Amino acid sequence: MSGSIQVVRKQQHQQQHQQQHHLQVKQQQQQQHHYESSCYLSSRSSTEKGQEVVKLSPLPKRAKRTYLAMDKDKEVIGYVIPIFRARQEDVTEEGINYVAMRQLFAREAREAMEVRVEKKTRTVQIRESAERVELSRTIDEWAEFRKKMNPDSLTHPPELIVKPRGMTIWEGNTVKLYCTVAGWPKPRIAWYKNNVLIDAKARPEKYAAESNYNVHSLEIRNCDFLDTAQYRVSALNIKGEVSSVATIVVKRFQDGEEEGPLDPKPRESIYGFCPEYGVTFETSIIDKFEVAFGREGETMSLGCTVIVYPTVKKYQPDVVWYRNSVPLKPSKWVRTHWTGERATLTLVHLNKEDEGLYTLRVNTKSGFDTHSAYVFVRDANVELEGLPVAPLDVRCHDANKDYVVVTWKQPAVEGGSSILGYFIDRCEVGTHHWAQCNDTPVKYARFPVTGLVEGRSYVFRVRAVNRVGVSRASRVSDTVVAMDPSDRAPGPLAPWTGMIKFTEEDPTVGIVPGEPSDVVVTEATKSYVVLAWKPPIQRGHEGVMYYIEKCISGTDSWQRVNTGMPVKSPRFALFDLAEGKSYSFRVRCCNSAGVGEASVSTGEIIVGDKLDLPSAPSSPVAIRNTATSVVVIWGASKEATNLVGYYTECSVVGTDVWMPCNNKPVKQTRFVCHGLTSGEKYVFRVKAINAAGYSQNSSDSDAVVVQAAISVPGKPTGVTLLEAVRDYMVVGWTEPATDGGGAIRGYFVDYRTVKGNVVGKWHELNHQALTTTSYKVNINLKENVFYEFQVRAMNMAGVSKASVPSAPLECKEYTITVPGVPVGLRVQEVRDSSAVVLWDPPAFNGRTPVNGYYLDVKEASAGDEGWKAVHEKVNRNKYIKVTGLNGGTSYVFRARAQNLAGVGKASAVLGPVLAQTRPGTKEIYVDVDDDGIISMIFECSEMSEGSEFIWSKNYQAITDTSRLTIVQEKGRTRAIFNSPSLDDLGTYSCVRRGLNFIYILYINYIFLNALKHHDHKFPVIPFASQMAMELLEKGRVRFWTQVEKWTPACEVEYVFNDVIITQGKKYTMNFDKSTGIIEMFMDSLEVTDEGTFTFNLVDGKAKGTTSLVLIGDEFRALQKKSEFERAEWVRKQGPHFVEYLDFAVTQECDVLLKCKVRNVTNSGHLSSHREASHGKHDGDLTFNIGKISKSDVGIYEVYLSDDRGKDKSVFNLTDAGYQTVMNELFRVIANSSTEIKVLSTEHGIVLYSSVTYCHEELRVNWLHKDAKMAASERVKSGVTGDRLWLNINEPTEKDKGKYTMDIFDGKDGVKRVFELCGQAWDEAFEEFQRLNTIFLLKLKLLLFISLKSLNLTGNVWGDPLPEVSWTKNEKELVTDERYKLKFEHGKFASITISAVTRADSGKYALLVKNKYGTEAGEFTVSVYNPEDEENKEDKKD
Repeated sequence: MSGSIQVVRKQQHQQQHQQQHHLQVKQQQQQQHHYESSCYLSSRSSTEKGQEVVKLSPLPKRAKRTYLAMDKDKEVIGYVIPIFRARQEDVTEEGINYVAMRQLFAREAREAMEVRVEKKTRTVQIRESAERVELSRTIDEWAEFRKKMNPDSLTHPPELIVKPRGMTIWEGNTVKLYCTVAGWPKPRIAWYKNNVLIDAKARPEKYAAESNYNVHSLEIRNCDFLDTAQYRVSALNIKGEVSSVATIVVKRFQDGEEEGPLDPKPRESIYGFCPEYGVTFETSIIDKFEVAFGREGETMSLGCTVIVYPTVKKYQPDVVWYRNSVPLKPSKWVRTHWTGERATLTLVHLNKEDEGLYTLRVNTKSGFDTHSAYVFVRDANVELEGLPVAPLDVRCHDANKDYVVVTWKQPAVEGGSSILGYFIDRCEVGTHHWAQCNDTPVKYARFPVTGLVEGRSYVFRVRAVNRVGVSRASRVSDTVVAMDPSDRAPGPLAPWTGMIKFTEEDPTVGIVPGEPSDVVVTEATKSYVVLAWKPPIQRGHEGVMYYIEKCISGTDSWQRVNTGMPVKSPRFALFDLAEGKSYSFRVRCCNSAGVGEASVSTGEIIVGDKLDLPSAPSSPVAIRNTATSVVVIWGASKEATNLVGYYTECSVVGTDVWMPCNNKPVKQTRFVCHGLTSGEKYVFRVKAINAAGYSQNSSDSDAVVVQAAISVPGKPTGVTLLEAVRDYMVVGWTEPATDGGGAIRGYFVDYRTVKGNVVGKWHELNHQALTTTSYKVNINLKENVFYEFQVRAMNMAGVSKASVPSAPLECKEYTITVPGVPVGLRVQEVRDSSAVVLWDPPAFNGRTPVNGYYLDVKEASAGDEGWKAVHEKVNRNKYIKVTGLNGGTSYVFRARAQNLAGVGKASAVLGPVLAQTRPGTKEIYVDVDDDGIISMIFECSEMSEGSEFIWSKNYQAITDTSRLTIVQEKGRTRAIFNSPSLDDLGTYSCVRRGLNFIYILYINYIFLNALKHHDHKFPVIPFASQMAMELLEKGRVRFWTQVEKWTPACEVEYVFNDVIITQGKKYTMNFDKSTGIIEMFMDSLEVTDEGTFTFNLVDGKAKGTTSLVLIGDEFRALQKKSEFERAEWVRKQGPHFVEYLDFAVTQECDVLLKCKVRNVTNSGHLSSHREASHGKHDGDLTFNIGKISKSDVGIYEVYLSDDRGKDKSVFNLTDAGYQTVMNELFRVIANSSTEIKVLSTEHGIVLYSSVTYCHEELRVNWLHKDAKMAASERVKSGVTGDRLWLNINEPTEKDKGKYTMDIFDGKDGVKRVFELCGQAWDEAFEEFQRLNTIFLLKLKLLLFISLKSLNLTGNVWGDPLPEVSWTKNEKELVTDERYKLKFEHGKFASITISAVTRADSGKYALLVKNKYGTEAGEFTVSVYNPEDEENKEDKKD
């Protein structure tokens, strides 16, 4: 609002006649006493010389009056109070609001009293008369209003017209909060952060508060994560107060893989112009130091290279180092160095005090830039196992001439046993002699050291002690002087006045001093008590000293403590007090005149520790951060007085070794634990410390695998046009180079129109994520219009930044005939000399389908002339392995598609790809076990929780599990071939994909804060394990849990479906307070027991609840199990089966049925379906079926019974049961087969194998050169007794080769192989020829005319059983006197010829036939007369 207002007079009409003007002035003078203030303003503005009168538009006569002050934008800025004065001489300076209000009244008054002299009718006169009456009434109302217009009646409390609004911003930005406040008197404005007043003047680089025209603002610059808070604005005046809260959320982000999303991000500086040098300085920090680890006693250097642009001669930036936000000053432990380009910080002889967050800040005239990283200092190695490590942070407080209070912090590691206490040593500066200050260890981390020499300087150190021994000494403290502060730092002297005054001697000299006042106990432990008091008022010029006296409660005897030497300071530490006793203390003053009266007693003081140990922090939560760090968050200790900080410890799951994460306590409830092993699973715990000692350890966190948290993926690249038609376009892109640690879940595409140099707004194309790297855009595109596209990638962490927009693409139909460009180029299996490149087919095929691809490659540094083809012939696959690469060289690739019309354009370039084998890369290897099972194995040591292996065949993910069985273990996967065949040939690959989940960290963080607050208000009893259930004998059910911490006062309430249950016939409860196990037993589980079982625990203020829900299918399954267990228990009370009836096949191929019984008495009864070997006693029952056949098919049962109960066992030897037994029998027979042997006969060569027993249903196949052999006249197979044979009559060279006998064993079969070649063939064939010659020679001797009989037999097999017939010379034979035909056991067909004659010679055939076909076995019978042959030979001779 402007600081002044011009008040001018407006004339509504022109003055046409002088007479009318005089009449108007006269009328104004008559009513001057009513409007004197308005006339005064009007006359001032019209009589000033040289002042130009501005004519304003008059207000309408009946305009509504307002009493609000407004600025130029017509915004209400306050109320106004009109001021009326009786005389012009009394005018004083007025406020702007008053002037504005008075102007309003003046203008309306002048308008109302203007009179015009004109000829009027009676009607007009009556109307004007009525208006004058109305004006008079209005004037009366104004007079009444003026009586009420005073400051007291206008004051009102503050009101927030516009409240500040909450915001969410990125780290490094600046935020501004605004509000508008009304109120009178003007309110005072204050800003608060989490209820802490913000002093903007004390931190001008961080905050700026402004107030203009009732609009107030708070600016927060360079926001970081710690600026996340609730900001409150408060407005206060004498009428009251009003406030409003706004929440500011500062988000962190991750821009690389090295830092985790929870690590601090360097803030982006805001650079400003520097008028002194006429430039704007920009700062860049490179070659940054990372998280560092050191050990006590070592020297560590941190450094960064700083670039300040532009370079100005003789100008250097201000380089400052910080530790935990505290500036570091050079000392014997800290050295800094700045070369003009590099800033270095050297930490000499590291100690745990040096641990913390180190920050380098570079300040220029235009702004600043920072970089931070944490430095961890590990304890030095102890001389003896189990010793404690050294304490840290030794400091001196309250130093005076009598004593110094030394404090320290407990170490993170206590050693092999708990720390018993501490020894404090002192050393006078200038000497090297250390003296121990206490004879017995002090448990309290605070100790007053007495016996110092006034005026001398000392340093101190502390050592810890446990049962094993004494630790190393801590770092020495800063030097402290044994002197009162008043003597050490005298106050300012009075200024010289130029006068010297002489005074007489003070009459108080030689007077005994008075008594001290306000004697109090400032510190009390079981080792010492510290008193403090105020000196007496009457003490003279020579000063006073003090005696301290003590009195044991219950006595009147006062003992002087410091008899030998009075103290000079008004403080004193008392030792050698009995712990647990009550004492009273008082003080006396003394000087050269004597000892004064005693002070008032302190009252009874009990000697003991007044500071309790802190309570254990609440359960920590571990969150993944980077590949070597984890963020641990916990709830603050609920009861912690004078808290020093927290120690965090970690342990690898499966071990009981706890290691400290920080060796210097931190006060925040969040800590980043670095230096962890990637891929390992850790648990964490936290403990709090104060001067009294350590708290109990918190409960262990949930196990977390150390691996990088996921972040948003990188930006997609290469957005191009794949196909275009009149009303739609197909765009494609390349997936991002980094997936942020999580699998890419989809893409989002945006578009905008382009007209010349004017671009439109971006619009979303798809609301659901795309799973491919191409998209068909068909949302009412217009032909011959140009469009631009951009793509975003998405994973579990969120959506990436948008890609670079594509070039303007015109929507018009393709007229080309060749195919489009391949898309989705990617690379796998990168090695030193090879890589596999894959791609997807083009979206546009051209006139004919794509029939192949070409791939080009060149070195990344070569020009366009460096492209060369990877292969000459067209590649029909969508992948190819590129070989012949040079290790350590980067390459780029491109692909082209081909159809019948030709080769299309090249795709977007893939790469550069570095030809280098990644360290630790392992290849897939093939394994064949003893059973012949083939499998492929791949190992990966970088597996993390949620990762998975994906197998591919020919670079296509395997989805059909009928060919392969995938087994995944930790860091290893195996692909097992179910049934290997030629169909399994191909190229197999395996990749690892991570499916990691971490959602918005801020939501988790807020939740944890709420959880901390809830735990602080309502303590929770921790459970070592939640409620569980197990089924016991007799069908009883046991519900149990175990609490982690409890007291003897802990009580348990057992609840079922919100109803409290008590111990009785059905329920039995037990709470073992020695182990913390809570149990509840139920005798049986009935239908009405479906519901929720709950244990409610109450232990003082702490409460705990654990529940188990048994409903639905889970409850019904448990009830059936309970009923079964109870029935089993009842069954086992009498004779019963321990093992039910089952079968076994012996090595002799006999089938046995067997079972095992228990609890059988002599009076009991045992019966079976068939006779079995058994007795009336416990043991095994067996029944030998022998060589099984189909006649043995049936159901076998065994019964047990006596007066205690009965039991029954059944074995079903039909259908599936019979087939199972037969498969086992076939297995025994097949495994008993011997290796194939060869036998030569006069007819040919016989291959045979012997078995223990041969069943008629056993299937045996013979293979020659892996091809199944068919029966013929020359080659026949069969079974004779226990021998399986293959007979090769009249063998030839074609019969040489590998022979395989495949015996069915119930599953796959047992194979026996014989190589009939080489020496084996030569020997067998030679023996055959020899035997054949002998046979022909003997044949003549064996010929006969008449024989008693001739028997021919053949083996027959088929399902269904075939029909059998015999033929002679193609005529069917029937049974008669000479021919007897038989078919026995469905297997053996025979013909017997009685009294054989020459007429029986001929061609015989055995014919078998069923519905599947017919087969014949033919042979020739020749009958000779030996006598006729001899006669023929004699005639020849």
